[in-house]
Amino acid sequence: MSVRKLKPITSAQRFRVVNGFDAITTDKPEKSLLVPNKRSGGRNSQGKMTMRYIGGGHKRKYRIIDFKRNKTGIPAEVASIEYDPNRTAFIALLNYQDGEKRYIIAPNGLQVGQSVVSGTEGVAPEIGNSMTLAQVPLGTIISCIELRPGQGAIMARSAGAFAQLMARDGKFASVKLPSGETRLILVECMATIGVVSNSDHQLTVSGKAGRSRWLGRRPRTRPVVMNPVDHPMGGGEGKSSGGHPRSRNGIPAKGYRTRSKTKASNKYIVERRKK
Repeated sequence: MSVRKLKPITSAQRFRVVNGFDAITTDKPEKSLLVPNKRSGGRNSQGKMTMRYIGGGHKRKYRIIDFKRNKTGIPAEVASIEYDPNRTAFIALLNYQDGEKRYIIAPNGLQVGQSVVSGTEGVAPEIGNSMTLAQVPLGTIISCIELRPGQGAIMARSAGAFAQLMARDGKFASVKLPSGETRLILVECMATIGVVSNSDHQLTVSGKAGRSRWLGRRPRTRPVVMNPVDHPMGGGEGKSSGGHPRSRNGIPAKGYRTRSKTKASNKYIVERRKK
């Protein structure tokens, strides 16, 4: 993993920092795992804008990712590490011994030609392998974690993300998540060994506003420059009106807790995330 700082031959490139893409081995995706990805532009079925600041962007195709890792006991060889425009992490193409091909979220250090396997019994805790939390040794760094057995990975999937298995007690495992929260998760849930790839993603600098447009993000209006009818922080002369930072609906920002005190999953949270 590396980043490159470009020479300032234009204003847009003066501060630009780009990913080195050292880990990428091919620029052509597997066609059988591509599906169309239609954009809404922030409009609903009537054509009315229901989400602001969404629209445009480069055309993409969605790569079908195997989040469940339910092809158990069959070894697969890593055929390539690829870029995915739909996520910050890189993806890896697996060729299974029975001929099937699948994409997975690539962990750091996964190499082309390496063999990976998923399963519930007898799987070694090596990078890229997927197993239940009941099998993972305590203290191991994991990613792509399920919250319910068979659901598919939903936690620690973005670039550079990882969690740590802290303890096991009965049917629950205690896992420290990327946010700093410590949570109880059923030991039947699957997880992948290793840190998610492309950990240098956070070091990149876009350099210009147009790059946000390529990602489908339209310019965002600051609340303080709106009128009072449009936002609680709007109106007044200059920046004087402001008031306390809050959302368009009046919910305070900067540390106000919005999680329900009666939420059913509160009993599974051992320690809240840090402020």
